[in-house]
Amino acid sequence: MFGPGDSTFGPGDVRFFDRLAPLYDFVMPGADPEVLADALGVATGPVRRVIDVGGGSGRAAALPAGLDADGPVVVDASAGMLARARERGFGAVRGDAARLPVHSNAVDAAVIVDALHHFPDVSGTLAELRRTIRPGGVVVIREFDPSHPLGRVLAVGERAIGMDSAFVTPAALRDALEATGFETAVPDDGFMYTVVGRVPDSEDASR
Repeated sequence: MFGPGDSTFGPGDVRFFDRLAPLYDFVMPGADPEVLADALGVATGPVRRVIDVGGGSGRAAALPAGLDADGPVVVDASAGMLARARERGFGAVRGDAARLPVHSNAVDAAVIVDALHHFPDVSGTLAELRRTIRPGGVVVIREFDPSHPLGRVLAVGERAIGMDSAFVTPAALRDALEATGFETAVPDDGFMYTVVGRVPDSEDASR
């Protein structure tokens, strides 16, 4: 379920997003700041160091007002999308979500908004998030539910235009996060749902 497949655009659909980058911010809505704020609030301690994984132009990097955070850093495989993120004033690093260019225990939180289904190696991504997020930190994943009627339409539509999308249900994502060592919660569900994974405060708790 979490493996790569055949597509027109290639693993991660990078070529598609390189082409779309100049128009992306005009056709895609921003992330819901209230949802992100509530989910990031699950973390123990302050949330200052944040990475937006697969963040493209930085839609989700514009974090909620009042969050005690440094400037979030966007990590993405698309050079075109990262150029847009830099234009918007965000830190931007080109990298593979399954091999994050981040030190272990180096970030307080990661967000992945409307991007996980494009990642060729979801299991590897979750393992990297577990490595890079410090104890008590969180990953917030916003995704589309393929078991929802609108989710089924979206999945068919992305396949029809040649994307290599692999959507997962909230239950499957929660299971995968827990198998990787996260404590989990699903604060909202529906067509677009949120799963929060929290690294235990004590590393020993997950061993």
